Amino acid sequence: MNARAMGAGLLATAALVLLGALPADAAGAPPSAPTPEQAAAAPGTLDTLSRFFARDGAVARSAAAPRVEGASVPVRILSPDFVAGKAGAPVARVEFRASRAVSSDGQKASLWTVEQPGGGWQVVNIATGDDEVRYAELGGGGLVFREPQIDAWYVQKGAKVLPLDEDAVRAVGRNGTSLAAYRDRVSRAYGDKLPGSAYARKGAAGGYAPGETDAAARPDVVTAGGERPTGTNTATVAGAGAVLVLALGATTAIRRRRVN
Repeated sequence: MNARAMGAGLLATAALVLLGALPADAAGAPPSAPTPEQAAAAPGTLDTLSRFFARDGAVARSAAAPRVEGASVPVRILSPDFVAGKAGAPVARVEFRASRAVSSDGQKASLWTVEQPGGGWQVVNIATGDDEVRYAELGGGGLVFREPQIDAWYVQKGAKVLPLDEDAVRAVGRNGTSLAAYRDRVSRAYGDKLPGSAYARKGAAGGYAPGETDAAARPDVVTAGGERPTGTNTATVAGAGAVLVLALGATTAIRRRRVN
């Protein structure tokens, strides 16, 4: 197993769960419908970023001076319909948008935004690093997507699936593979773990098994203030309309950041 892999079927790559932890002005209903970029650059979000970048004393909160760089990018995740072999299904589907945030000392973070039912976008999560934006840039205009079960990033260019990181190289080789061969691989790996399968009915897909749901027991999940939440299921991020669960049931990698 990848040393970074934890959990089962939950796309929760974040070090910081913002849902329910953002300041009221950022987490509450906005007076207008913000774009992903506006939500990412909102004063409440920047204040939360200052606390995030100041964790472990990396930089003083007052000196963090976070800024959001560039436009947001769509983040695509391997599609269960593609895994199931549904005719015409794309290899991946958009689950959220990500923006790159940078602190005064060079730290980077990824702001995840999701569209709200009433319109506009809201930040639901902050993850260490800028993988989402960086791989979108590396994709050179192709369709970039992530296979969360092995934390692999790819780009689809026509009928080819090419690797963007070492996890993907281990899966499909340095020269990539055909789209058809990639479908065969993921169907073999995850086809028996899709929604509606016996695996899913046992409660193993799309969440954590009993005893693994408390964020207090998961040191990689913290609140905006840096304290560990008590009795909070990390799946609440998905429950807020973020659709961050890819219910394929295999282990998924988490970009871990322990905050004391």
